[in-house]
Amino acid sequence: MDVFLMIRRKKTTIFTDAKETTTIRELKKIIQGILKVAPEDQKLSDEYGNEVFSDDKTLSDYSFTVQSARAHTPASIGLCIRGDDGEFEELSFSALSSPPDLPEVMRQDNNPMHE
Repeated sequence: MDVFLMIRRKKTTIFTDAKETTTIRELKKIIQGILKVAPEDQKLSDEYGNEVFSDDKTLSDYSFTVQSARAHTPASIGLCIRGDDGEFEELSFSALSSPPDLPEVMRQDNNPMHE
């Protein structure tokens, strides 16, 4: 079954899906196809950076399952990239933006058609 993931790094957020049996190495290859960064130059971790994920383990080994990573509530994974100095950057990402308020004409409380 598919798990839905939100991979975050600085101002970049990648939404993707994968199987519970997908290895972290395979997930890094998916990211490579999007960001053009080699898997060995990527470090994936939980969203707080507390647990770095091992390449040979699967998503389900880290409790990313159909129950915990749904399309409307994807699981969050942190991504760090190795810099030119050979060291991985600190895990950081920007807060997600909020949509703007609805215009007056679209608000349900002001729309007489819904009465």
